[in-house]
Amino acid sequence: MAHAQSKPNWFAIGISAAVVIVLVALGAVVVWLNNQATDAGPAPKGEIVNSETGAISFGEGEDVVSTYIDFMCPACNSFEQAYGQQLQEAAASDQLTLEVHPIAILDHLSQGTDYSSRAAAAMYCVAENNPDKALDFMNALFANQPQENSTGLTDDQLKEIADQVGADKAAECIDDGTYLKYGAAQAKAHEITGTPTVEINGKRLDISEINTELPKVLP
Repeated sequence: MAHAQSKPNWFAIGISAAVVIVLVALGAVVVWLNNQATDAGPAPKGEIVNSETGAISFGEGEDVVSTYIDFMCPACNSFEQAYGQQLQEAAASDQLTLEVHPIAILDHLSQGTDYSSRAAAAMYCVAENNPDKALDFMNALFANQPQENSTGLTDDQLKEIADQVGADKAAECIDDGTYLKYGAAQAKAHEITGTPTVEINGKRLDISEINTELPKVLP
């Protein structure tokens, strides 16, 4: 007697296919979320901005001093008070090249307002739209530096400071938050875990070396 031919279990097949579809969809969502989390957004551009490295450059000297700064960082402010004027004057006379990297690693110290990211973004906005006022704006941000664990400056205050130094063309860029993700992305790209971080001709200095090595390239 012939056995009855087994019929395919279409219900089980349908369930399996549905599970596969759900898993594929979940995988796509995870990839999308990861991309969103690591997306740096558009790169700033302009005559003094290197869109690949994030450096805002001043001067054309042989020695290159690169600084990585967070505008919420009090140690960065102390560094600028100690060396900022000398570095800027040396860059102005082409005795060295000064590369400023605004980054964001201290957003967690601004009570949810992401001040470090917003200040870095504003710096890029000024560098792109009013390059001749970029250093003035940077100096003004440090002169008006908010305390850690405060809410930081508002976007309106950042625009007001930009306007005060003559960087009025940056207002729309600041309002739009065009480079809001860029500072944090640059911190990760350059593996910055503390600020200020200083490099001379590509060599990263230990924090203890700054006071001994930096004066060697200053006029």
